[in-house]
Amino acid sequence: MGEVLRGQPELPRCFWGALTGKNPTDRAKKGVKRSLLVDADGIPLGIAVDGANRPDAKMVEETLNSIPIERPEVTSENPQDMCLDKAYVGEEVAELAREFQFTLHIPPKGQEAQQVKQQARAKARRWVVERTHSWMNRFRRLLIRWEKKVENYFGMLHFVFRGTAVVAVLLD
Repeated sequence: MGEVLRGQPELPRCFWGALTGKNPTDRAKKGVKRSLLVDADGIPLGIAVDGANRPDAKMVEETLNSIPIERPEVTSENPQDMCLDKAYVGEEVAELAREFQFTLHIPPKGQEAQQVKQQARAKARRWVVERTHSWMNRFRRLLIRWEKKVENYFGMLHFVFRGTAVVAVLLD
């Protein structure tokens, strides 16, 4: 590895550009993971992109920092909730939620989940994010990442976000 052959760099560049990685579930194929933050209507507010092999919980801070607009002030009358799936269980995510003043909602695992189902008071809210991901995946350009430059991929994401926001507003 320490030997340079025919003017080639010692460490070859990644062919698919930055923020892509090997996906262990697809037998080490290249892949990209999108971490998406939406409001209650499904309008995208923030996004983080990284290699597919990166754990979801490691992308939370980057996703929260990507919000381009100023958040309304959090009060007891106007709390802000963050609904996550079970991949985000952990003290690191809970600490970030406290730092950003979010009320965290993560479904419990195992026996706790059975108890919660029996005592359910409210409907699940995670479907809003899943619906937005579904809308985004209708664009083949996003479903399969063809862009080598991260900037081009983010440009396409923001273009699709605009259309997603219009659809979400029209549905209300």
